[in-house]
Amino acid sequence: MDFTFSEEQQAAVEAAKAVFTPVAPDGVPSPALTAGAVADDFDRTLWAKAADADLLSLLIAPEHGGAGLDAIALCLVLREAAKVLARVPLLEHSAAAATVGAYGGEELKREILPGAGRGELVLTVASAGRTGHEAADLAVTARRDPDAADGGWQLDGTQTAVPWALNADRIIVPAHTPAGDTVLALLPGPATDLPGRTLAEQFSTTGERLAELRLDGARVTPHDVITDPAAWPRLHDLLATGTCALALGLGEGVLKMTSDYASKREQFGHPIATFQAVAVQAADRYIDLRAMEATLWQAAWRLSSGATGPLPVTGDVAVAKTWASDGVRRIVQTAQHLHGGFGADTDYPLHRYHAWAKHLELSLGPAAAHEEILGDLLAAHQLG
Repeated sequence: MDFTFSEEQQAAVEAAKAVFTPVAPDGVPSPALTAGAVADDFDRTLWAKAADADLLSLLIAPEHGGAGLDAIALCLVLREAAKVLARVPLLEHSAAAATVGAYGGEELKREILPGAGRGELVLTVASAGRTGHEAADLAVTARRDPDAADGGWQLDGTQTAVPWALNADRIIVPAHTPAGDTVLALLPGPATDLPGRTLAEQFSTTGERLAELRLDGARVTPHDVITDPAAWPRLHDLLATGTCALALGLGEGVLKMTSDYASKREQFGHPIATFQAVAVQAADRYIDLRAMEATLWQAAWRLSSGATGPLPVTGDVAVAKTWASDGVRRIVQTAQHLHGGFGADTDYPLHRYHAWAKHLELSLGPAAAHEEILGDLLAAHQLG
């Protein structure tokens, strides 16, 4: 396959570099070192700049004010954002908007998409499940409300670690029905009262605010529910692939930081980058990055093109997640080792990269679990 990026995709990268490159990751300690979150909100100034550069409407169709691009373009932009640890809900927002655009009703599209593309509406997704270790679509139940004249839905259950939920305007929540189907409910954010819905503050490894979403008979209208059975699998794969793109961008940022440091730090009168032990470790991490990149573009290409293959797209996503989960961990561990004492200095930005890497690793899940999924797919398709 040809991984040459189109002119439109390359233009998205240039716009992303113009927005994110000036951002300097700081040394703000994580909640493990200080009480509370690093900030009460995401970076609204940076969010506005991303909106002005049309980075929030990449996956929105032109008729709703978007660029009409694909998952590859989004991953290219996420890669640039992660290099500087950009504190914006770009992945969740874009994936939610793409899902509404592909599977939502026309009225819902008109209500959500134009504002989302301009950054006026902030969207997020509950995708961690009840504990973070189970299927998100099984954490909440959705039943038709017999007392609702409009045939609305009643939601019960809990979703943990919902990113940016305390600052979003709409939250997409997957839920399973008594018939075993998965629907997506668009709940209002905390600024709008919703009886039966509570949000409890949580903190991520990165120091950002998450929320536990509890639903006890919360009601939503049919207008705010997407019932297409293909919507959740597609959204789930897009979120996973986007997380792999974040891991790749973070890893590239860390390896560059390590290369710059090793080129300047001297021992015995020579830069440590000239020592074989240092060069071999850096080369191993470079190989990790290239494997993460190749598997990412394979998954993003399958999502974007809809191309068929010997395995469903879930198999390509599982391979990308396997490399991203293990790779990003190895990269930051090697970086801290090669930085010596600076690697443990909380005034130096590397510890923030390590915290974000751990959060991404936990979000992706263990590589062994993805290898098991891949094995099951190989067996089911008789390719083992």
